[in-house]
Amino acid sequence: MIDALTIAVAVTALALAAWCGLAAFRDQPTKDWHFIGMALVSVLGLVQLVVAVVQLTRGAAPDKGTALFVAYLLGAAACVPATGFMSLSERTRWGSATVAAGAVVLAVLEVRLFDIWGGGSA
Repeated sequence: MIDALTIAVAVTALALAAWCGLAAFRDQPTKDWHFIGMALVSVLGLVQLVVAVVQLTRGAAPDKGTALFVAYLLGAAACVPATGFMSLSERTRWGSATVAAGAVVLAVLEVRLFDIWGGGSA
């Protein structure tokens, strides 16, 4: 795993969470600009997915199990797009809140991916 990419995904996810959380606080639904932010975070997540799959196929292995790592990786890649689609069906402040919650979940999944790969070991 590339640590800088993991940090970039987590930081952009937290920025998206703050942005959509502010929209929810202001009683606003997700808007086009929010979807551009979701697309950026999603692209970073897909880049991370591709990089991780390449590393796995080259023989690198996570410290805490490949199946667990792949499960978290797929969840991380799907988290923001799934909440983005849900926000389309809920065109109120709760759509923005859903995306904010999904982005926070993504940031937590990134920390867990870092730990599973072995980044947290000394």
